[in-house]
Amino acid sequence: KRSSEEADQATYEETYQEDLIKRFESELHGNFEKAMFRWVLDPFDRDAVLANVALKESNPDYHVIVELSCVYSPEELLAVKRAYQARYHHCLEEDLASHISGDLGKAFLHNAIKDKNHEEITRIVGTRSKAQLVATFNCYKDEYGASITKHLVNDPANPYLAAVSTAVRCIKDPKKYYEKLLRDALHNHGIDENALTRVIVTRAEKDLKDIKELYYKRNSVTLDHAVAKETSGDYEAFLLTLLGKEN
Repeated sequence: KRSSEEADQATYEETYQEDLIKRFESELHGNFEKAMFRWVLDPFDRDAVLANVALKESNPDYHVIVELSCVYSPEELLAVKRAYQARYHHCLEEDLASHISGDLGKAFLHNAIKDKNHEEITRIVGTRSKAQLVATFNCYKDEYGASITKHLVNDPANPYLAAVSTAVRCIKDPKKYYEKLLRDALHNHGIDENALTRVIVTRAEKDLKDIKELYYKRNSVTLDHAVAKETSGDYEAFLLTLLGKEN
């Protein structure tokens, strides 16, 4: 499917002597433009764009970077970094370092998870595999009777703690993390189109079906219905197409 879309893009560019991506940017507007632009990109190139956009925000969205570093395998993350270098002629780590400092920088640069002891948690997370971390989180729950995320104070004023909470959720269960991201995007005092678009577009060819099932179990309403209720026009139609629902 993806190779066919890439072939169509190459054919368009050869026939009309113009970049298809730039044409999309000039012709499409708003949320529909963003969704289409993300979708036509190669997956790793798309993630590179998402990372760059997140870092350029007036208030950088570090959750996007945490998602990439915690959900992807080392091989996938390397592919994203190569795509970032090719597109922007910058190193992702260097751009990231230029936007963050202090404890937050330490969290990203070392994939740290913090509770109370920064250095000790950084050491644990930096030297254990994802499987070992999941086992550690499970042991924590058995020992203290609650998930580690319940004991992390996700203070909006503290970007480090917010990043830590995102990292833990991504490592523990990526699908549940994405379900919650969609739930928050659709129900928290107005729709968050950026998060909604990011999840549906990036997971459409991966595990979106499973995420949809989790969403229904958690909310007693289908994701298709929730999206249709909160969006409209071409943007709604495009998201529903990716969700596998035809109008």
